[in-house]
Amino acid sequence: MNQDWEDRVAAAWARFGDYPEHRAGEFRTLIDALVAELPPGSPLAPFERACAWDSTGHSDRAVPLYRQALAGGLDGYRGRRAKIQLASSLRNTGQPEEGVELLTPELDAPSDELDDAVRACLALCLSSLGRDREGLSLVLGALAAHLPRYQRSMADYARLLVEPED
Repeated sequence: MNQDWEDRVAAAWARFGDYPEHRAGEFRTLIDALVAELPPGSPLAPFERACAWDSTGHSDRAVPLYRQALAGGLDGYRGRRAKIQLASSLRNTGQPEEGVELLTPELDAPSDELDDAVRACLALCLSSLGRDREGLSLVLGALAAHLPRYQRSMADYARLLVEPED
């Protein structure tokens, strides 16, 4: 889509906080109006709709839309966002194992600003499966890179949560 459309979508999301829970339908209507401008078959349409449903507390409505966006070819940055958000919604709807399957390959994907979000969401999915040590390891490993000191120690501690010490 063009930059004008991108700017209007970004502006709508920037105003999301202006919509209290009882006005969530108005926000979804705004997103639907923007999505209606997209060409038929654009994977951005189900992605933006999924985000709107998800953000207004309806993970169950978001899951099939995220799936549709990914199946329709959504890739790159938005594709990675869709995987993170789908995994979170799957966890929220009682399917954390599918969230783990979806996000585990993302640990080896090219690095970007979403790396920590991948790890955080994957950690929550793992925790929902009773795999807290693995989840904690991911979160500590992600946090280590942001610490002003102790990066190496925290990274080692994170690794040792899931790997036995020799």
